[in-house]
Amino acid sequence: MPDVPPLTALGCRIVVLGPTNAGKSTLAEALSARLGVPAVHLDRFRHLPGTDWQVRPDAEFKALHDRAILGDGWVMDGNYSALMPQRLARASGAIVLDDHFLRRGLRYFNRTLLQKRRAGDLGGHRDSIKWTMLEWVWKTRHSGPRYLGFAQAAALPLVFCRNRPALDALYRAWGLHRT
Repeated sequence: MPDVPPLTALGCRIVVLGPTNAGKSTLAEALSARLGVPAVHLDRFRHLPGTDWQVRPDAEFKALHDRAILGDGWVMDGNYSALMPQRLARASGAIVLDDHFLRRGLRYFNRTLLQKRRAGDLGGHRDSIKWTMLEWVWKTRHSGPRYLGFAQAAALPLVFCRNRPALDALYRAWGLHRT
């Protein structure tokens, strides 16, 4: 990964964007531990806790999101494009992750079948393989550049990791640890 900027260049309100199962939540947790700011997982706002991904009403989701972005410091992972403009307006830096859809699909199976707990889960350890999620991995197979475009348009300090080796290099450069 060429020219990794110092982590301090991204400030204390960092958005982590990218397609599903690219490693956003795990990176958010590692950055949170390093920076001493909360990790905010938007999936936890969008879905009800302790469920198998039951969607929260839109108004509640928006209220939780809008309250969270007012914080002094955070690392926020997730896309949810409808709410992205106000999130990017408050952010001080952005990280965009991408990876091949087959690796992301394998990560989905791993996290659903093998992991007891994972970063960004909904609690209650209730998760199951869903055909809709596999379809989503396929549908979003080329969405990395879209998220990169959002971040570039916001003119924030930006890091782009196009694959797992680049993400691993970022972890090493910033002294981050996966939990």
